[in-house]
Amino acid sequence: MNVARSVLPELTLAILAVLLLLSSPVRAQENFFERGWTLQREASSLRFQSVKNLTKVESSGFADFAGTIDETGAASIRVFLDSIDTKIDLRNVRMRFLFFETFQFPEVVISTRIDPALLTDLPARKRKVIPLTYTLTLHGLSKTLEAEVAVTIMSEDLVAVSTTAPISVAASDFGLDGGIQKLEEAADVVIVPSATVSFDFVFARNAGDGAEAQTAVSTATPAPTTQAAPQAAAATALEPEGNFDLEACKGRFEILSRTGNIYFASGSARLDARSAPLLNSLSDIISRCPGLVIEIGGHTDSDGSAAANIRLSERRAAAVKQYLTLKDIPSDRIVSVGYGEARPVAPNGTADGKRRNRRIEFVVVE
Repeated sequence: MNVARSVLPELTLAILAVLLLLSSPVRAQENFFERGWTLQREASSLRFQSVKNLTKVESSGFADFAGTIDETGAASIRVFLDSIDTKIDLRNVRMRFLFFETFQFPEVVISTRIDPALLTDLPARKRKVIPLTYTLTLHGLSKTLEAEVAVTIMSEDLVAVSTTAPISVAASDFGLDGGIQKLEEAADVVIVPSATVSFDFVFARNAGDGAEAQTAVSTATPAPTTQAAPQAAAATALEPEGNFDLEACKGRFEILSRTGNIYFASGSARLDARSAPLLNSLSDIISRCPGLVIEIGGHTDSDGSAAANIRLSERRAAAVKQYLTLKDIPSDRIVSVGYGEARPVAPNGTADGKRRNRRIEFVVVE
């Protein structure tokens, strides 16, 4: 009986402890995305591989991008396309103006939501491969895609997210077929109309109160340019600072002549508002080629009489000159000429050929 009395209090305490545990709310699983995360650009990389002439693989990247993951796992990555880095200046310019058309579509946006439940065991495992459904918005079009990514804990406040295999992106899915054609004509090559993309992103946990992370990664390799604010994406272009040399100027004017992004109303010399982004870029380039005189050449298709086409091409070239002079380019640095239908770049027997022949070209006057 005495033994029972001595055991009873301990048994009662144990029962009370169990009841208390059962009645208490279950502790919530720690949120892996607590406080949110910020992409560390200088410790991250984003590259793509393209193939030309069937066998030559070229690897390129981007120098500037930004991204966040919020506390719910919603992630957004912005890639500033003017920061394209092919290691060759004029190739960068071709990619910007002929392929991506960055004067109109300056960035790519990748958005997704990572289910926090997929990462509950990541602290114990350190690395985990998870499926990801994301939306890619490029060149004004959006497409939902799927991939697998590896999430790796680097430290308590650093995590890496990387591709496990290259992701294939087709040019036709984003209205870039015309850009492929322009690149092929400009460089006299054949290009496979798709690319494979790979990335290795490092994110740092935010400090709290909405402040972005300022964590430094000692192993990071500095990007070729200083990080620019997202609102100034166009300022991140990789190119020589200050004025261009003669070769760079000539190359740029030749590339801009191939864009086809100067628009007029049918049969008219009135510039369409859609022309402004390219003409503004042209104005900047002319201002960085001091001392050079630039010829603006107007060209038409063969519809109508030769005399009418000469007059129309002259008026269109003059309209471009007027736009540029209003952008503070001295008028004595611009010569406008109309060539009518005399210099076709394609047969006039098809609608596409006529479209290509209706153009404005820019050359340095020797």
